[in-house]
Amino acid sequence: MTSPADLAVASDPTPEEAQFGAIIAADGRIEPRDWMPDAYRRTLVRQISQHAHSEIIGMQPEANWITRAPSLKRKAILMAKVQDEAGHGLYLYSAAQTLGTTRDDMMDALIAGKARYSSIFNYPTPTWADMGAIGWLVDGAAICNQVPLCRASYGPYGRAMVRICKEESFHQRQGFEILLELMRGTPAQQRMAQDAVDRWYWPSLQMFGPPDDQSPNSAQSMEWNIKRFTNDELRQRFVGMLVPQAEVLGVTLPDPELRLDEASGRYVMSEIDWTEFNEVLAGRGPMNAERLKRRRDAHEDGAWVREAAAAYAAKRAVQREAAA
Repeated sequence: MTSPADLAVASDPTPEEAQFGAIIAADGRIEPRDWMPDAYRRTLVRQISQHAHSEIIGMQPEANWITRAPSLKRKAILMAKVQDEAGHGLYLYSAAQTLGTTRDDMMDALIAGKARYSSIFNYPTPTWADMGAIGWLVDGAAICNQVPLCRASYGPYGRAMVRICKEESFHQRQGFEILLELMRGTPAQQRMAQDAVDRWYWPSLQMFGPPDDQSPNSAQSMEWNIKRFTNDELRQRFVGMLVPQAEVLGVTLPDPELRLDEASGRYVMSEIDWTEFNEVLAGRGPMNAERLKRRRDAHEDGAWVREAAAAYAAKRAVQREAAA
């Protein structure tokens, strides 16, 4: 397979192909008005829209605890976090729109069940400790995955990720702090924290995607400098971050085989249950149907707001035209 960077030195590339290949080879940025291969555009639309959908769907498991947070302080912090996730979705939808897709098309694909979002958000959140585990594990995995995306070859995506990653770092710290407080509490609170870690640990490792030899999109995305590290490399980084933090928290990572191989410097882990991962991706996870139903209901309930906004915009356009 000829890589995009090889377009710069191919025997007979078009001027546009040569320019694109040269930018990728020089680790530069592709901007919305630049020429780009159709496959590059499609890959970005798929990845960015799925990322945006994940932020929007990801609001649900945490919003479920806003009214039940154990204190006013916790309620305010959780509300701010959920608002952050909404903002992240808007940044990413806007970035995807620069590629020629529309927000309506992306949202229609989501609520019709045709577009994917991160499998992690199809799990229930039965206890307050889940808010800690999501922050520490899920947002921690997101940081490992998304910080390299700040250098993505597509300019609007990379720039959106800079702010998103800054806010995600606070979310990860918030989750860590919730778990730390619980682990300093009563035996019942300690058990609740450990139970949440047990339930979220393996799904958080699955967030990086399947093993490299089973990932159909990773190699091409790395050729285009959209991704910078493979799925397995990112998973190794994440586990390396978790091990010392788990010691500080006093929780046990639920993998009896987990150990550092001194010779290779890599962590040895138990086999991940990819059957479960594929089942959730296929829409058969614990909360898939509920998550999509709530998103669909919210979209339908908000139709009048969109219609009113469109009518107001049209009225203002007529007024500006008349004034001119």
